[in-house]
Amino acid sequence: MAEKTLFQRIMDGELPGDIVYEDEQCVVLRDINPQAPVHLLIIPRKPIPSLNEVTEEDAPLIGHLFVVARQMAEREGIARTGYRTVFNTGPDAQQSVYHLHLHLLGGRKFTWPPG
Repeated sequence: MAEKTLFQRIMDGELPGDIVYEDEQCVVLRDINPQAPVHLLIIPRKPIPSLNEVTEEDAPLIGHLFVVARQMAEREGIARTGYRTVFNTGPDAQQSVYHLHLHLLGGRKFTWPPG
């Protein structure tokens, strides 16, 4: 059996995490190293390592993550001014936890291109 990811351990209550929302499909927590005034991680309960492993079967789950992102943006007061959603995939994109998670960032003006 594969070792649990950091996010699985937080969801299982084995490690602390600042959980701000949860439902049967995902958990949302505040990033411990925020890159913006609002920096939330929307994490599916299903342990998918990265976007590269997403299948057609996962399409409803991925859609749900974006619906939750919109709801969290409204809750955090950033929906009207703007926000960014990001999946980091692989080492060159700085993915540090191999459990798919959607970053929701806002509360400041962003530049383009990112990174």
